[in-house]
Amino acid sequence: MTETMGRRERKKAATRRALADAALRLFLEHGYDNVGIKDVAEAADVSTTTLFKHFPSKEALVFDRDADVEAALVAAVRDRPAGTSVPAALREHVLRRKFMTPDRATADFTRLIDGHQALRDYSHRMWMRHETALARAIAEDAGRPEDDAACAALAHFALESSALARNRSDPREVVERAFDLLEGGWPSALGASPPGD
Repeated sequence: MTETMGRRERKKAATRRALADAALRLFLEHGYDNVGIKDVAEAADVSTTTLFKHFPSKEALVFDRDADVEAALVAAVRDRPAGTSVPAALREHVLRRKFMTPDRATADFTRLIDGHQALRDYSHRMWMRHETALARAIAEDAGRPEDDAACAALAHFALESSALARNRSDPREVVERAFDLLEGGWPSALGASPPGD
């Protein structure tokens, strides 16, 4: 039974990957507005019904790694090196995001997103939906209740730093300045003296 479930899950993952790959290829080649759901399903050799079992909307086809993104954010807090503050770990995580130093594929992907308001909005919603999981990881690390306001604020502003940096001439500088503010305020939020006091 376990082997059967494993095979079924692998097949679902392969179908999902084929759909996402086909969608991205078609969107980049023909433009997002010129490609329909049916085109993507045909390119992946599945029915539109199957497509909607894996992706709830056309926008979702572009963002297929949501669970991996959330797991990496939580790991940035939980698995950070000893002596590294939570804001410092999140700063490094955001600075490692591909849009900060894009290769050609990332630059093409970013142009696709930036060229469509619906994709920009969806991308931001997808990124910010990790706020709750990140806030819980921060609260757990700080020994605070999971709905702690300071932990929620740090999660929110750490994630928003990424949106603030998009399409800036020096996104790295924007992220650095945002995290300088967060790093300076975090000790006081925990009831400790800020660095340098």
